Formats: sequence, C-alpha cells, structure tokens
Amino acid sequence: MQLTAPATTRRTGIRDTDGMAVASFVLGLLGLLVLNVFLGPMAIALASVALWRGTARRGRALLGLGLGVADLLVLVAFVAADNTMSWSL
Repeated sequence: MQLTAPATTRRTGIRDTDGMAVASFVLGLLGLLVLNVFLGPMAIALASVALWRGTARRGRALLGLGLGVADLLVLVAFVAADNTMSWSL
C-alpha cells in the first residue's frame, strides 16, 4: 500500500522566468524615459536571471538586457553633458 501522493510537476518556474523576461523588457523601455538610474539595473538583473533560468521568452529577455544597458548609457551621456545626476527632456 502506497501512502504518498502522486508526484506532480509544478510549472511555475517557467512561468516565473517568462514574467521576469517581460518585466525586464518593460522596465528597460520605461527606463529610457524616467528613472533610468534605477530601472536600468533592475532590467539587467531580471533579464540575467530569466536567461540563467532558461526562459521561453529569450528574445524579450535579451531586449530587456539591451534596453537596461541602453538606460545606463543614456544616463552616462546626460551626466557627461551637464554634470548632474538628473536630466529632463
């Protein structure tokens, strides 16, 4: 007699990584407009974790990674232009 419940596989890990990939893309896109000093590194971190865990949305994670890097490059360009940590359009 077997007293243990049948093994079920949980697929939440893949769904979580897909959400991280989409979140990194959205944060990277928003970071181009506002708060790039915070949103850029967050997009890079989420995209890196999603890629490391093997997301099914690899393209979005790569876009999030690229946009996160672009956020930081935009910040560096504006800081170099007017020597402040803030900028406006």
